[in-house]
Amino acid sequence: PEATKAFWAFDKAAMAPGAISAKDKELMALAVAFTTQCPYCIEIHAKRAREAGASEQEISEVVLIAAALRAGAAVTHGTHALA
Repeated sequence: PEATKAFWAFDKAAMAPGAISAKDKELMALAVAFTTQCPYCIEIHAKRAREAGASEQEISEVVLIAAALRAGAAVTHGTHALA
């Protein structure tokens, strides 16, 4: 129970607005959720991003950023198969 409480306190502190706005943090979390393919995180952070003021256009761009990073990783890791 204490570790769980500590985790949720850490999560709350990490996602709190600071030098980076809550909206931008939620968009970043959403991008990570797309790349890790966690449906629960996608649902949570999409909802929170919208609540923080993210538009559908911003969320759509985050989808493409995540896709570009995943594709880039496949290309760069693919070079190991050709070495």
